[in-house]
Amino acid sequence: MNFLELSVLALGLSMDAFAVAVCLGITMAKVSVKKALVVGLYFGSFQAGMPALGYIVAIQFAEQITQYSHWVVFGLLLFLGVKMIWGSFKKDKCADRTCATLPCSDRKCPNSRNEVSLKPLKMVPLALATSVDAMAVGVSFAFLQVPIMPAISLIGIITLALSILGVKIGSVFGARFKSKAELAGGVILVSMGLWIVFNHLY
Repeated sequence: MNFLELSVLALGLSMDAFAVAVCLGITMAKVSVKKALVVGLYFGSFQAGMPALGYIVAIQFAEQITQYSHWVVFGLLLFLGVKMIWGSFKKDKCADRTCATLPCSDRKCPNSRNEVSLKPLKMVPLALATSVDAMAVGVSFAFLQVPIMPAISLIGIITLALSILGVKIGSVFGARFKSKAELAGGVILVSMGLWIVFNHLY
């Protein structure tokens, strides 16, 4: 798997974290570099750590199924991609500010927002929820014999950058990009699975 393929895969994986970062940005009364960086570091570190964990587990038996490794990778990426695409059509909404004054539109609330805490008790479950699927990608890395340190470093950096961007976008534009990000991430993962199988067969 070359650098471009890894970058595209990392982009697809980071879309879940980006979508949640958008939601966090919506709740912030004022976005600062520190707040955005905290969100990015949580999501980036977990998104890098989970594939590493999956890799460590899978490397123990990767050699036994080398013949079928591309099909296993395809199945994992297809599952994750379809799951993300399906989630993009759900009607769940971001946590948003509350407004006691009616009528009141989302972007013109005279009262303060219910800002989400960035403390570990709140952020660790969010970071874990957005990254747990990435463990399967770590399994894929073991089967494809991808060098794990460069791969997880790239995933972590891209997730960090997109999470910081997501916080800012959520603060400025609201939740309109959330479902689109999840849909794009799912399409990328499915496409990567198909690309890997295609390269193996042809």
